[in-house]
Amino acid sequence: MPLNALPDKPRRYVEPGHLYIVATPIGNREDITLRALGVLAEVDLVAAEDTRHTARLFSLHGISNRTLSCHEHNEKERIPLIMEKLKNGLSVALVSNAGTPTVSDPGYRMVKAAIEHHIPVVPIPGVCASITALCASGLSTDSFVFMGFLDRKKQKRALQAGEIKSEKRTVILYESPRRIVALLTELTDIMGTRKAVLTRELTKIHEEFIHGSLAEILAEIEQREEIKGECTLVIAGGEDEAITPETLRDEIKSALETSNEKPSALAKSIADKTGVPRQLIYNEILKLKENTSE
Repeated sequence: MPLNALPDKPRRYVEPGHLYIVATPIGNREDITLRALGVLAEVDLVAAEDTRHTARLFSLHGISNRTLSCHEHNEKERIPLIMEKLKNGLSVALVSNAGTPTVSDPGYRMVKAAIEHHIPVVPIPGVCASITALCASGLSTDSFVFMGFLDRKKQKRALQAGEIKSEKRTVILYESPRRIVALLTELTDIMGTRKAVLTRELTKIHEEFIHGSLAEILAEIEQREEIKGECTLVIAGGEDEAITPETLRDEIKSALETSNEKPSALAKSIADKTGVPRQLIYNEILKLKENTSE
């Protein structure tokens, strides 16, 4: 019997006029909480990224409930309709095709609108691919940054790759199997020795974790005829490299040859780049200029 087959039964999991953000499985269909199932069964309406996908989840767990499509292409039109239902006292659950809604998925604008309309927003936590990959990666979990999918535009993507290179925290990225080789190629070009873990098919039968440097991971997957499953890439944060006096002197000499900046401005730019105190660099610039003029 469907979980919500008795409409007159008191509701245990939901309150009128509340928006519920419900996490659903990313692979293994049993990775869903009892509370999530209760909410999905009891709400008045389920806003789903793909109603067909959600229907399969409902069928598996014996849920019969009304669904309404709400995805990136119709979200602008759906939000006012859903806000009106919530203001009239109906309860609504938001689900994506997999994982936690709004995390690299549609839903952020709906949550923002609900807050602006003073509608209670209730998270129903569960699976999230980024945290699932991170916790089993073996890389530092003390501090990390989630960047999701990098931009498709080449120029902005290059800037993001540069940010990853200088990032000291662990970085988590999403990518499709069709573009993972291209992503790894770009990242390998600028930091090929950086440690990373590529995960795919998380929580499914063919779940895989590939450990190594970015270059080693790229070499591994380039040998494969086909790559299946959504990919999550976890990249180790960069480490501060101690700069030697000789390296610093060479850096300053190079800057003096190519820049027309005043010593104070040049010292500041080199200090920002190397982390060496500006005054030390300024003094070294004056010494080198003095030696050059003799």
